[in-house]
Amino acid sequence: MSDPRVFFAAERTLLAWIRSGIALMAMGFVVARFGLFLTLLTASRDIQSGVPHQHHLLSSMLGIVLVLTGALTVLGAQYNHRLYIKTLPTADIPELPIIWLTSFLSLSVSSAGILLSLYLAFA
Repeated sequence: MSDPRVFFAAERTLLAWIRSGIALMAMGFVVARFGLFLTLLTASRDIQSGVPHQHHLLSSMLGIVLVLTGALTVLGAQYNHRLYIKTLPTADIPELPIIWLTSFLSLSVSSAGILLSLYLAFA
């Protein structure tokens, strides 16, 4: 007897991991841009006092690490999902019209995270 609830529970779990990865990437972007904000804030103050401003490298690096962690979380979740789906009996896997959609979503989100980390590193 077929029980598609098992498959859909695995899909919900994958989507929850993707959401967690996106949250990590967003937090990383905020942390990295907060360093830029601090640099701009101290630069305007330092121009008036004649002291050279410092770049907040630590927040930029921490932001990049968080973004990359989010991207790797999404890739790991996709890998785990694929391995789990392979263990299910074929009767539990429903016929889907777009079977590659979850893979496309995972790879798109992780690619965006990697590109965002490159942007943060070189911008």
